[in-house]
Amino acid sequence: MALHRDIYWIGRQWTVTGFGMQLIDQRHGGKFDIEIARLWDEGLAGDLGAQKWFDPVDFGKGLWVARQRHTKPPAPAQVDAAPEGSIVQNAEVAMAGAVEPAPWKTTGFQLRIAGSAKFLRPWRVRMKQ
Repeated sequence: MALHRDIYWIGRQWTVTGFGMQLIDQRHGGKFDIEIARLWDEGLAGDLGAQKWFDPVDFGKGLWVARQRHTKPPAPAQVDAAPEGSIVQNAEVAMAGAVEPAPWKTTGFQLRIAGSAKFLRPWRVRMKQ
């Protein structure tokens, strides 16, 4: 994946962009790019540490800048699990009160052309000799 157009910080290997944190070396094809939502995941450097080219110092600086630049996404809200039977009953009650919409009335549209038409060959210009 190419670098995002909004670049906020550039290091030796990593850059902080509008996408999140991206590897500058494009030979990897965006395989190691980190989206904004994943910036706060634990063990990001652990997965990359096995690579020969990985520079942990530059990655640490980039991660710090990215976390300062992008706000942490809100945690997903906890939804109380309702019993499945009540959901089915609520759906049945809602369907019982539903009224089917009236069918569409068509007016019998007909396309008519005044006169006649004929397909002809394309115009050709003949030059007098």
